[in-house]
Amino acid sequence: MTIELVHTRGDLAAARKALPGTVAVVMTMGALHEGHRELIRAARRHADHVLVTIFVNPLQFGPGEDFDRYPRTLDSDLAACRAERADLVFAPDRPEMYPGGEPVVRVDPGPLGDVLEGAVRPGHFSGVLTVVCKLFLLTAADVAFFGEKDYQQLALIKRMVRDLEIPVGVRGVPTVREPDGLALSSRNRYLSAEHRQAALVLSRALRAGAERDTAAGALAAAESVLSGVPVDYLALTDPDLGPAPRSGPARLLVAARIGTTRLLDNVPLQLKGV
Repeated sequence: MTIELVHTRGDLAAARKALPGTVAVVMTMGALHEGHRELIRAARRHADHVLVTIFVNPLQFGPGEDFDRYPRTLDSDLAACRAERADLVFAPDRPEMYPGGEPVVRVDPGPLGDVLEGAVRPGHFSGVLTVVCKLFLLTAADVAFFGEKDYQQLALIKRMVRDLEIPVGVRGVPTVREPDGLALSSRNRYLSAEHRQAALVLSRALRAGAERDTAAGALAAAESVLSGVPVDYLALTDPDLGPAPRSGPARLLVAARIGTTRLLDNVPLQLKGV
């Protein structure tokens, strides 16, 4: 299948006008894996055309984080997009995305941007929401698909769209995992064989928590599995990342460092409040 690759906003606008019907966007930083491919497949099921963006966004990396070594794999990314029948790929460079330099005006994520990931990575979500907002405007997509692995990011994007009345639908896609339970992530390639095995503790802890039907039980079960692991946070919340409910749907989230690699994971669970 032929796929169109564009690098400038002018070429994007022209290519976008040539796509009739509904258009779905999948926003990525490249280094595509099966999780990204599942996003593209979900987008294809719900729209006439699929547009994929590939941009390693400097605004969401803090000092000392892995911006410089984040994998750039455009050729293999294009092959993945072609295999999943995406129609258009927008891969701008930094000056094209931020022609005036880093933007002075940015999207403020509000209080939800200061907890969990936001507490560990100050300013991260302002960078995420700013680039996502720009890409919504540039792509003029009807619907956007994001993975649930980055659950707080998904929750904040939904809130931004709702609060700012951005005319795009936002849909989450369940986390894609390896057969042994490891959540797929572009950063998994940083893991040595030993550390990859050690990383399975995250999914084991979440599974243990999800088997319990009370908030206290879920947290205690997960904490027991994570004993000795350098955890940034383990949190139980409602689906919108508010306080955990006594009963009903909830979310269990964890972030931890395995060697020098920082990994995130989460699972949904149903609490019975007994």
